[in-house]
Amino acid sequence: MEGVVTPEAVKRRSLAAGTIGNLVEWFDWSVYGFFAPYLAVSFFPQEDELARILSAFVVFAVGFFFRPLGGAVLGSYADRHGRRAGMTLTIILMAGASFVIAILPTHAQVGVVAPLLLVLARCVQGFSAGGEFGTSSAFLVENAPAGRRAWAGSWQQVSVGAGTLSASLLAAVMFATLPPADLTSWGWRAAFALGGLLGVVGLWMRLRVPDTDAYTGVRARGEIAKRPLTEVFRKHPLSALRVVGLVAAGTALVQFWFVSLPSIAHLSTGIELREAQVAALLGLALFTVLQPFSGWLSDRIGRRPMLLFFALGSAVTFVPLYLSMGTTLGSLLVAVLVSAVFLAAYAGSLAAVMAEQFPPEVRTAGISLPYGIAVAVFGGLAPVLAMAMIGAGTEWVFLAVMVALCLISAVVFWRMAETRDATF
Repeated sequence: MEGVVTPEAVKRRSLAAGTIGNLVEWFDWSVYGFFAPYLAVSFFPQEDELARILSAFVVFAVGFFFRPLGGAVLGSYADRHGRRAGMTLTIILMAGASFVIAILPTHAQVGVVAPLLLVLARCVQGFSAGGEFGTSSAFLVENAPAGRRAWAGSWQQVSVGAGTLSASLLAAVMFATLPPADLTSWGWRAAFALGGLLGVVGLWMRLRVPDTDAYTGVRARGEIAKRPLTEVFRKHPLSALRVVGLVAAGTALVQFWFVSLPSIAHLSTGIELREAQVAALLGLALFTVLQPFSGWLSDRIGRRPMLLFFALGSAVTFVPLYLSMGTTLGSLLVAVLVSAVFLAAYAGSLAAVMAEQFPPEVRTAGISLPYGIAVAVFGGLAPVLAMAMIGAGTEWVFLAVMVALCLISAVVFWRMAETRDATF
């Protein structure tokens, strides 16, 4: 009948809204990493370039450490009030903080107050990101067609990749067209302002879709948990710990290869920032494009084979790929593209396999807090550790840590139960 919206159409619109809204969230989050070398000049007065950039990435890491808090608070909020309510709140916080960063005064204008305000804004964005991942993952997987949970969940990671890719593309264009003086004075501000404006679009889309059937069913049965996080620790502690193991290596490698690589490669090899940015951009594009195929394959052969392929492949190739990076775009591009293939195998299964660890009444809290902890510890510190070891001349420590993370994650994947056919 004309004018009647079918349940299938509603689910398609919900998947689109969840994906695009999440893309905006991760655009806002990622802009900082790409523009850190230019933003650092405004907030950190050190003369030494390495010290200045390292200070900017310490702030980057601090934002990561607010993600567990955001996961705990906003994940529980979404389990009590609905996935849509949770996603609406996260995008308001993320976009609002982007607007604030865009207009912050510099260190030359207000002294130490400037970096303190920057830290505060990044903490708000970290808080938002901590709640966003678990809530949007649950929203997308719960809206999945039958037998296609990993495929639907892969769009969460597609939107993460697309949001980061959009920020990377913006950075690449601005680096290529603007002189360093303009990038330092106002270019980074324009990038954050654009992120805030896109957040308004994402908010509008999220307000137009209904909540998931899984959440409305829990609410109709009167099974909403009063303290979702307490229930996770009391009834599902091993599942929460497993999520940390699922995420550890993948988040560290994603942050290294696709976000902080331009700054790290510039410091390590001397390659121009704009060339390194192009390599990161192309690697991220391949990573993003491969994920729906990875999710489809995970629905056919299972989560464990895909995750083991990622962990073992990355463990074997990380050191050779890192050492192969030189001063040419080609050498950097080969390393990034090979890594993107392994990371796509991980990301295509991630949302589904995490959601499959928990029942719907505690699903967002169960995903959000342990995911936030893993991202804070492993994703947030990977760029800082890499640059600190480069500065100290002990890069082998960083390489050993990354390989060890891959092997630990491989053990987690090997020992976990296959959840492809789990009751949902």
